[in-house]
Parts: sequence; structure tokens; C-alpha cells
Amino acid sequence: MKLRFHKMHGLGNDFVVIDARDGAVELASGRVRAIADRKTGVGCDQLILLEPSDVADARMRIFNADGSEVEACGNATRCVVSLLGGTARLETLGGMLEGQADGDAVAVDLVEPRFDWDAIPLAYAMDTRTMPVGWEMLEAPAAVNVGNPHLIFFVEETDAVPLDRLGPLIETDPLFPAKINVNVATVDSRSDIRLRVWERGVGLTDACGTGACATAVAAIRAGLVDSPVRVTLPGGPLTIDWAPGRPVRMTGPATHVFTGELDLGSDMGAL
Repeated sequence: MKLRFHKMHGLGNDFVVIDARDGAVELASGRVRAIADRKTGVGCDQLILLEPSDVADARMRIFNADGSEVEACGNATRCVVSLLGGTARLETLGGMLEGQADGDAVAVDLVEPRFDWDAIPLAYAMDTRTMPVGWEMLEAPAAVNVGNPHLIFFVEETDAVPLDRLGPLIETDPLFPAKINVNVATVDSRSDIRLRVWERGVGLTDACGTGACATAVAAIRAGLVDSPVRVTLPGGPLTIDWAPGRPVRMTGPATHVFTGELDLGSDMGAL
């Protein structure tokens, strides 16, 4: 059996997108890991499965490279909106998302941010604006849920943080029962933030759309920047616009790399 897919990326955060709206596709965690493997599979940070929806243009399911299913992915949302074309409405585990493609740029409205400790979620109650916790040089983070959970550290120089070592320690800390995405950010001006992200279930990524949204929200909430703000990741910049009581709007590129076929009759199909 051959399964058609699209390889896409948003600022280097890359995806295998499978459109299963016309026929069901089973994706066990082993098969997701096999497809995501960069040596023996197609290779991607996340696998995106599009299914029929009664309330939207498609139901978007998001699987990390480790096979786990997660609630939201901002870069993937832009890619799917670009693939569908025009204005699209997507049903996700993280909420209903809407986006509009205009040439190479795609604007997506994510959900309204949540800040309550049990909405992140955390293991116990604390102020999520400035949390009284730390890991070595990283202290007093903010926590924001923008459809998935994020922890944000504002630091003097983001490139100086050993995120490849501290990221997995923080991600799996018992304080975070659903694990956590870890962001380290440097505010360069009232309109510019530099950001690196350790993504839950993936690792270091060139870009993380929900991370950029969560970081911008935390910075605006703390009075460090004004909206809209440009958030520059290793893969490039995103523009984030937010005001309290509103959903977060993210604007950035989405790139279609190629279309291919997976052979599900191979060893990959047995997983």
C-alpha cells in the first residue's frame, strides 16, 4: 500500500503531512517513529495527520518524533493552512484554530493563552508569572499554555545557555506532569526577542511557533515588549500579536518541500 505525504517546514521546523480526510490511516507510535527517523524514514520533527471534521475544514493531529501525540504546533498549523489554501479552520486537541494564507506568509490565530497553574499544568499551585523555581543558571521562569505547555526563561544571552543539557532535565521534571516545552529568550528591544526552544518529545528545534507565541505573551505580560513583537529563532523570524483577553496571532512563512509516497508494505508498515 502506498501512502501519499507532503514534506513541509516552517523556518526549518519540519513535518510529514498526511491527508487522511478521504480514507482512515492508522498511526501507531512505532510507525510514527519510523517515518520520523532521519536515517531510515522520511525524517521530521512532527508527523501531521489530517482527518475529517464535523466542525472545521480538517481535524489536525500532531505526533512528535518520539511517537507521542500532542495538542498544538504553531509552525505545523501554518503549513497545513498553506496546504489547504485560502482561509482554513482546524480542529485540534489544543482547541479550534483559524488561519489565512497570503502568498508565502500565513497568519494563524491560536487559542487564548491560559496562565492558571492547573491549566499549564503544574504539579502544585504557584504564581506562573514568576515561578519560584530554578535549574542551575535558569531561574524564575514564566509558564503559559497556548494550546500546549511552555516554560519561558528570560536570560541575558540565550546562546550562552546549554539548552541541549538543561532542556531534557526541565522537560521531564516532576513539576510538569504532562512534560513541558522549554524556552530561553533574550529581549533585545521593545519590538525584538531572540529565542531558542527545547521542544517536548523532539529536542532542540530550528523554530517553534507555539514557543514564539508563549514567549511573546510572557514578555508582553511582564511589560518587557510591545505588541506586535518579532521573535527570531535559529530558523528565522515570526511576528506575534497579542493583547489580554484575545487569541494569539502568529504570522510567518510555510514552505512546501516535496510530495512523496510511503511504502506501507515494507517493514515500516508492520509497526
